[in-house]
Amino acid sequence: MTFLLPERPVGTLADWLALGGGDGLRAARRLGREGTIDELRASGLRGRGGGGFPTGAKWAGVAQAAGTHHYAVCNAAEGEPGTFKDRRLMRDNPYQLIEGLAIAAFAIGATEAFIGLKASFTTEIDRLTRALAEMTAAGLAGDVGITIVPGPEEYLLGEEKALLEVIEGKDPLPRLLPPYLHGLFSTAPQMGWIPTPREPGHPEPHESNPTLVNNAETLSNVPWILARGPEWFRTMGTPSSPGTIVATVCGDVAHPVVAEVEMGTRLAELLGGAAGGPLPGRTWKAVFSGVANPVVDPSRFNLPMTYEDFAAHGTGLGAAGFIVYDDSACMVNVARVFSRFLAVESCGQCGPCKIGSGEITDRLDRIERGEGSDADIQRIGHWLGTVTDGARCYLATEERDTVSSILRCYPEEFAAHLETGTCPHPRDLVVPKIVDLEDGRVTYDESQARKRPDWTYAPA
Repeated sequence: MTFLLPERPVGTLADWLALGGGDGLRAARRLGREGTIDELRASGLRGRGGGGFPTGAKWAGVAQAAGTHHYAVCNAAEGEPGTFKDRRLMRDNPYQLIEGLAIAAFAIGATEAFIGLKASFTTEIDRLTRALAEMTAAGLAGDVGITIVPGPEEYLLGEEKALLEVIEGKDPLPRLLPPYLHGLFSTAPQMGWIPTPREPGHPEPHESNPTLVNNAETLSNVPWILARGPEWFRTMGTPSSPGTIVATVCGDVAHPVVAEVEMGTRLAELLGGAAGGPLPGRTWKAVFSGVANPVVDPSRFNLPMTYEDFAAHGTGLGAAGFIVYDDSACMVNVARVFSRFLAVESCGQCGPCKIGSGEITDRLDRIERGEGSDADIQRIGHWLGTVTDGARCYLATEERDTVSSILRCYPEEFAAHLETGTCPHPRDLVVPKIVDLEDGRVTYDESQARKRPDWTYAPA
């Protein structure tokens, strides 16, 4: 069953109303704030941004938190390599996202709401802007203002604490405390004793300003749940991971795709079905859920796509953006490409993260070039053990978990490089950071290879 991805793009408000648009917001107003949160709890909806945290519990925590103002934020700054599902949702039906955010703002008593995404998402910004104008004019955008905030290209824009910084007009540098403790425009000190000055236009003190941040796909589910009920939502998926999930598949597959499937669908079914199977004459070697989780080797391709099943097998479902590599790919090179992406995108606020990920990348580069030694493996191991020290976001953990999993699962490929000085699977690889995916054709961001650790770009 699919409902988030329509058969045809929802191009006008009339199209959305014909599908039942507005019913979710009306149901929320009828239920009241607590009743709305209770419905989300009963549905079992879990965050689709990667963490899988129960949505109803998250809303309740923010709604009950002390503070002068509350805010609601949609995180649509999709930048995880291998993912395109949020952009597809915004292109095909921006109305459901806006209505979901309006319901969230109502439920937590927000005074303002924001949608944060990259300025490079021009198609999505256009669709959201037109949809928001239509819904506002029709009284279907909720009771508070919704502002679309374009941000920079950096990977960390998708980190919720960094996204709040960008909404406040700053760089995407993750703050120390999470949004429910230190939200938007907070005048309470984040650390130490120096508070943030009150921003213009808000005469009252803000204290901690608890802020709700939900992923675009998470919020897109909300109108349907409120309109049709939590029991309907639980007819799909599994008891612990109900509903559907919008998955992206790219890399060494016959048909790169964004597909909506029920939670609990086997990964092998997605790869062999909607993604068309492997390329002719090839067999698969590895699958990654973005660059944030340990590798899934072929022996585990039959995993059900649920948060608990992936966690039980030592990895994570993440945002269900699957990067597939076949037997023509060198896993040392894959590790190097992933590590370099994370090292470049690290903001530098935490020394072990920036220095460690850079050092790991340099050592992997030496091994890939045929110049490595056992000492390089030892140094990689050292930095994998310390790269997360003092980290204020998850990027360093991604570096540790992804690279260490490749070392564990494919030791023979590292040994071959060290023993022969040559790569057994020479092939150019790019970071699978998707800028477009349409009709089975995927386009990657070629500029990422020129990006430097200071976030500038080398000349083309």
